[in-house]
Amino acid sequence: GKEVVVANAIIAILTIGGQQLFSFFTFSCPCHVGQNLIYGLAFLGVPALILLLVGYALNNQTWRLVTGKRSPFEKATSSNRLLKCKLVCFVLCSITGRALVAPVTWLAVTLINGSYYICAVSQYVPVYYYGAAPNVSAGERSRILATFPCSQLVPPELSRARDEVILLLRYQSQVAGWLLIAVVVITVFLSYCLASCFSPLSFLHFRYWSSYVHNEQELFDEATEQHSRLYAMQHVKKFFGFVPGSENVKEIRIPSLREWQAISGLAFLKRVDEEHYDYSLLHDWALKERANGKYLRIDEDP
Repeated sequence: GKEVVVANAIIAILTIGGQQLFSFFTFSCPCHVGQNLIYGLAFLGVPALILLLVGYALNNQTWRLVTGKRSPFEKATSSNRLLKCKLVCFVLCSITGRALVAPVTWLAVTLINGSYYICAVSQYVPVYYYGAAPNVSAGERSRILATFPCSQLVPPELSRARDEVILLLRYQSQVAGWLLIAVVVITVFLSYCLASCFSPLSFLHFRYWSSYVHNEQELFDEATEQHSRLYAMQHVKKFFGFVPGSENVKEIRIPSLREWQAISGLAFLKRVDEEHYDYSLLHDWALKERANGKYLRIDEDP
């Protein structure tokens, strides 16, 4: 939908801006044999890998897929298993597509920029690209080539050869960047075409389904917020003796030291039975203990 396109565009723009800042403030080619390749590939690949993992982690569908289980109301038939496999593949492809936006943008922008590629592969340029091949050993030649990304380290007699090599490598890098963009655009277009062809829904029915899913999620989130707040309010009320936000509080409860200790500490989930959990220590206390103890009356007119 439009929201997905806008979100992907925002991610791409932020990635481009981050790449420019990252390149300006941190990238400095070592211009040394053996180190150039590692340094250049690290700046190309490691941020892309991190962005890919972040893309997976920030997608709610990832955690729904990881924690999802088969419904107890669903009969285990071969057709259901096949449908479930198709659904898992579809969702996984959708998640991967969203997660790839930032890393692909990073790779494309860095390749079009050319600096990382030039740093990584300068020492591997074939010798015939020199204007005048110096009569030196292969090791010395690699050392000289490795200094080409750093113009201040190149001898004056090799400045023209250095310019030719840099132009060649920038050309290769930018062509690779544009090819990457072209491959991604074509792949996305074909994926949408195939998804539309194999979809059981018509165009308008699919739009309705997308709108329904979006509205259902919004309403579910609103209900979750209100339901959990009302549910938690009952436990807080039992512990403190009044409802938070009430204007006319007649009395408050004074929790004992043992009760303070009971709700303090670290806890996540505690399974009560086959169907229910206690969500916190306060929840566990409220379901098990009676709200006896000391109460203090509050004057209405302070």
